[in-house]
Amino acid sequence: MNYLTLENVTKSYGEKVLFQNVSLQVNKGQKVALIAKNGSGKTTLLRVVSGTEPSEGQDAKVLFRRDIRIGYLPQEPEFYDKHSALEAVFDSDGEMMKAIRRYEAAMLHHENTAELQAALSRMDDLKAWDFEAKVKEILFKFNITDLEQPVSTLSGGQKKRLALAKLLIEEPEFLILDEPTNHLDLDMIEWLEGFLSQANLTIFMVTHDRYFMERICDTILELDHGSLYKYTGGYSDFLEKKQLRLENESAELDKTQKLFKKELDWMRRSPKARTTKANARIDRFYETEEKASVRREKDEIQIDLKGQRLGGKILELHYISKAYGPLKIIDNFHYKFKKGERVGIVGKNGVGKSTFLRMLTGEERPDTGKVVSGETVVFGYYSQDGINMGDSDKRVIDYITAIAEYIPLDKGQKLTAAQLLERFLFSREHQQVYISQLSGGERRRLYLLSILMKNPNFLILDEPTNDLDVITLNILEDWLLEFPGCTIIVSHDRFLLDKLCDHLFIFEGNGQIKDFNGRYMDYRETKLEAEREQRRLEKPSETKPSQPTIRTESGLTNKEKNEMKKLEREMGELEEKKAKLHDKFSQPGLSVTDIDKFSKELKAVEDSLEEKEMRWLELSEK
Repeated sequence: MNYLTLENVTKSYGEKVLFQNVSLQVNKGQKVALIAKNGSGKTTLLRVVSGTEPSEGQDAKVLFRRDIRIGYLPQEPEFYDKHSALEAVFDSDGEMMKAIRRYEAAMLHHENTAELQAALSRMDDLKAWDFEAKVKEILFKFNITDLEQPVSTLSGGQKKRLALAKLLIEEPEFLILDEPTNHLDLDMIEWLEGFLSQANLTIFMVTHDRYFMERICDTILELDHGSLYKYTGGYSDFLEKKQLRLENESAELDKTQKLFKKELDWMRRSPKARTTKANARIDRFYETEEKASVRREKDEIQIDLKGQRLGGKILELHYISKAYGPLKIIDNFHYKFKKGERVGIVGKNGVGKSTFLRMLTGEERPDTGKVVSGETVVFGYYSQDGINMGDSDKRVIDYITAIAEYIPLDKGQKLTAAQLLERFLFSREHQQVYISQLSGGERRRLYLLSILMKNPNFLILDEPTNDLDVITLNILEDWLLEFPGCTIIVSHDRFLLDKLCDHLFIFEGNGQIKDFNGRYMDYRETKLEAEREQRRLEKPSETKPSQPTIRTESGLTNKEKNEMKKLEREMGELEEKKAKLHDKFSQPGLSVTDIDKFSKELKAVEDSLEEKEMRWLELSEK
């Protein structure tokens, strides 16, 4: 069943054509990822599909199936500033959403018993309790706990999580998602993977998260030089099929150029008086000339900067601690960095990862202990904030030349700022553009260049993958693998962590930092195995459950004695069933539908168990 059809969709800004005569179809249950280099028009195409931006061309069509609900997650969501988080999440005209909003508000102000009772009655009337449990599950997964917090005080990352939670709660059948994993921690991403994998959901998204694409998507679309290329399968299939496409295009171009050379010789030899047949061949010559003159630019950034020499003493953390009131960020952490180390940092949002990085560079001081930096260490700190908004009124070239007019390379060579910008895919024309006019990914690429221009030998990268395209990420990763200095990476990109990092600092909360020797997926498997073992230990013995002492005094009739024995057997069976249901809740990738189903089953088991226990106690008292 077709859900979306695009026909002859074109979009340009001034003379720059982002895409031309693009057509595609998305069917029910299909999960499609769109990838391209930054500035190619990925976000613009999503906006055209979502209807927030018009398409161009008289024949352009954007058609959705009439009876489906559509949800759009923009890269930078906007809310009404005077709303609270509660009002923003439940900003809907649906009766169910209104009832839950009223109930949640009444619970926050439960002293108003009349309003609370009215809200409870309305929830009962609409049978909204199951849906309310689903809402709580989604809000909890995205760490949205303060429902009274004004939207105006939320950070960009908090707004993105709030918008994503709101979208999932509304249950659209067709999801249009622009970088859904940005600002999510790893646990959130893995939960979202499970949620979006539901067969009944149809997805069209832009993402740079390669594991996310591999595990969710069945189709990859690539926007390349204004054209759309379709590949069936996940990210690994895309890599193979794209390479095959490029090889075929190269072979076809080589063939066309050889034909052009042959036809050119004929043109030069042929007489001026042409027959009709000769004129047709001349027309074909000009068509061949046009095809043969195609030059595919290699749109890849070139990073050939080398870090400065790094001495023997690098960076030492001597039992440092940091806290904000009762909240412990770091508690007595000790570590000495060695040359060439690549350390990944993982942990939930809000546990202090960014604070830790600022302490390494001296922007913040520890409460106790000390941070000792070697004399030769030059930090390059790529922060989450990126380019300061105060720089938005600068041109690209002015922003870079303010750092340095040129950059020295190996063997006495040097590059001017303009040449370096060209290597980072900013053409001479593009260098005259104001920073405020750049896409999110282009701003990130420019910011990365500004960090590398300082020629650091100790790189600190705080969420470097946000808004960077897959092509740029692959090149950055390859360069970092050869980087001779030290690297610390905070990232939710599991692919990047596995490719680059030798070991991890795991921020476990309450100031505890664990040094894990291995890659992220090794850590994840170790963690899951520990959780499975814990559940096994908590699981009741497979042997027959211990039974309460049975009183056999004459106070019980034979019928009641038999009833007690039956109750004991049924209580044991229910306890086993309850334990199995608890195990199911711990399974990774659990969908909301499964959660609802298991919650209902668990409640029924617990109710039945309670009823039988009460009856058993009655009998035992006799």
